[in-house]
Amino acid sequence: MTNDRTISSPGVFYGWFVVAAAFTVMMLGFGSAYTFSAFVESLQRDFGASRGSVSLVFSLAGFLYFGLGIVSGPLADRWGSRRLAIAGMILIGLGLAAASLARNLTEVYIAYGLGVGLGVGASYVPAIGAVQRWFVRRRGFASGLAVSGIGIGTLIMPPLAAFFIDTLGWRTAYLVLGGLTAILGAGMALLIENDPRDRGLGPDGDAVQPGVQSMTPAGASVGEAVRSRQFISLYIACLICSFGVFVPFVHLVPYAIDHGVTKASAVLLLGVIGVGSTVGRFFLGGLADRIGRQTSLLVMFVGMGLALAIWAVAAGVWSLAVFAFAYGVFYGGWVAVLPAVVMDYFGGRNVSGIIGILYTSVAFGTLIGPSAAGFAFDVSGSYMLPILASVAANIAAAGIMMAMSKATAPA
Repeated sequence: MTNDRTISSPGVFYGWFVVAAAFTVMMLGFGSAYTFSAFVESLQRDFGASRGSVSLVFSLAGFLYFGLGIVSGPLADRWGSRRLAIAGMILIGLGLAAASLARNLTEVYIAYGLGVGLGVGASYVPAIGAVQRWFVRRRGFASGLAVSGIGIGTLIMPPLAAFFIDTLGWRTAYLVLGGLTAILGAGMALLIENDPRDRGLGPDGDAVQPGVQSMTPAGASVGEAVRSRQFISLYIACLICSFGVFVPFVHLVPYAIDHGVTKASAVLLLGVIGVGSTVGRFFLGGLADRIGRQTSLLVMFVGMGLALAIWAVAAGVWSLAVFAFAYGVFYGGWVAVLPAVVMDYFGGRNVSGIIGILYTSVAFGTLIGPSAAGFAFDVSGSYMLPILASVAANIAAAGIMMAMSKATAPA
């Protein structure tokens, strides 16, 4: 491939277009997924379901979209990220459209779980993996910018969904969200490219030395990576923390409503998480490049744990907003820094595949955490136990990262 395509956009490093595409894919994909909390009340009412059984819809989808990375990551390394990202956006659109036609909760499990779960799973890891290859010096910032799409999606999509539910009904709301995701998401995914060398560039827009274009990217094999102390520690830490990470995304809105907050204000609390998440991805992602990404990851676990402790004592809308913002900041930082840490440790040759395997840890935590919190509420009428368990999980994950700090520092 010639350099003509590079010359066509003088002064603009194409890596930023890849970041923009990944941002949009994550904004629409995760934004659609995180609207689920706005639908909980309608699904409970129309299908006569318990909060635990409704929460299981999100848990199944979350398990699939993080677990599928073990397949989509290696496929992206082999076939390129663009195809998978486009397919993922279309799958999400079809899943949401199918959910709008569901006649019972089981059909919602199938439509939403398979559509959104497989769609986000097909697009997320390939998109974020592609971004890692385009940057070295500003990898933390670029990764944070890309995944800030999740924060923006969390900010705008749940209130948008709530508006559609109130004006059009929950079925039409799912249909509209599905169309938006499929059309805009697939269109932007066309900009994703795997490797800067395909445009005659090096990472960060640096010139490529003669002969480098034909070389295989440096880095560990998948087998070498997963057997390493660094990977095993990361996997266990992410598994433990993920039991609690996504509980707020499902249960914060019903928790707030249970405490007398209006539905409109409760849904906006998810938006506050989105604002905090966006701040965390921008600020903490860039800060991690300067203070060390492994140290930053430890800070994110501690920060999420402390924020969840605020939730345990919050009851009014303002105290819940403080929790939502603080939690969003550290959650956003975690999502931004984690892929960059993987790239630091294991290089770019199989980065999407390694990230995909690592995210199976998040898949198992997501499968269990939100649904277990819902069933715990059904039994006790309180969220206190799952909230405190989520605090403990994040502190334990921080302890694992602290122990790993004695291992060989990343290159």
